[in-house]
Amino acid sequence: MKGFVRRLTVATGAGNDDGPGVLRNRFLSEENARQEGVLGRWAGDNDQWWDWYMSLAVNSEPSGPPEAAPALPALSIPTLDRVARELDRVETVPRAAIDFFRKEGWVRLDQIVSPGALLGLRQAFSQLFARMALPAMGFPSLDLMWTHDPWCRAFVLSPRLGAMAAQLLGVPAVRIYHDNALVKSPGCGRTPWHYDAHHYPIASENVVTVWIPLQATPEPMGPLVFAGGIETWRKVRQLDFDKFGTGYDEAVIETLRRERVPVEPVEYDLGSLTFHHTRSLHSAGPNRTDMERMALATTYFEDGARLVDSPTIISGDFEKFMPGIEPGQVIDTEMNPVVWNEAER
Repeated sequence: MKGFVRRLTVATGAGNDDGPGVLRNRFLSEENARQEGVLGRWAGDNDQWWDWYMSLAVNSEPSGPPEAAPALPALSIPTLDRVARELDRVETVPRAAIDFFRKEGWVRLDQIVSPGALLGLRQAFSQLFARMALPAMGFPSLDLMWTHDPWCRAFVLSPRLGAMAAQLLGVPAVRIYHDNALVKSPGCGRTPWHYDAHHYPIASENVVTVWIPLQATPEPMGPLVFAGGIETWRKVRQLDFDKFGTGYDEAVIETLRRERVPVEPVEYDLGSLTFHHTRSLHSAGPNRTDMERMALATTYFEDGARLVDSPTIISGDFEKFMPGIEPGQVIDTEMNPVVWNEAER
């Protein structure tokens, strides 16, 4: 995972086997390419999904060498037991932060997790990714790590983080949809504009994701970028999703420019994190530094939510995250444990 990864150009153009004028994307299976729009199930695994999805972002070729990233602090890593105790302590989210979240769709909270604990999780990530080949788009990812790695389990099932998610949403209990280790290698490009409700097959507005960077993350490293206002997604909901190229991302960028929507990249200190609502329109910048940008993203949903009636390929390999659940059923599998229930504390 070392080195400067130059973004690869997506192969689009007339398809020789599909008739004149049919666009192709080399990361899209023939089955998904032939389906109408984004209807249907994703034909592949989540690694393939991420290569496809990252190929849909507008990017320019990197110019010059990567910038020097902030050095990781020289801290001793606490024991896992100590970290678990830290992540078990529940705190009240300030009212001002809740109000900001419900107005803007996201909120940054500082000093929520100790830097030593985050460096311990980063070390665990490095071990998990050690034998993984670098994907074509320079964006390796892992999911469901809580099921086999004790450091990831402590974070993903944390009552501290789960309680914050529930407070921001205003619900008494939350389950997890899934966790994601998201690594932007040096030179990896942008993440396309999106809002999570367009991706997650969960029939509820009460869905939120915590995004925890495992290093200080200045703008050149590719932090999250939010469009102002929780209702801004309505300005782009009628745009056609382009599964072959960058058309959707381009259309969102133009809409935000035309509508003069403020766009704010969030810079993170080690210990800062953000929560963003399922309707928050957001992106992430390219990693123009010489260090891997590692982050843990865990998505929570209100207990009692159901699977949508018609999942799409934008939901990826969702059946992996809620096995055995059929459209319309309550999501309550062993892969979706309750991590916070106010009535039980």
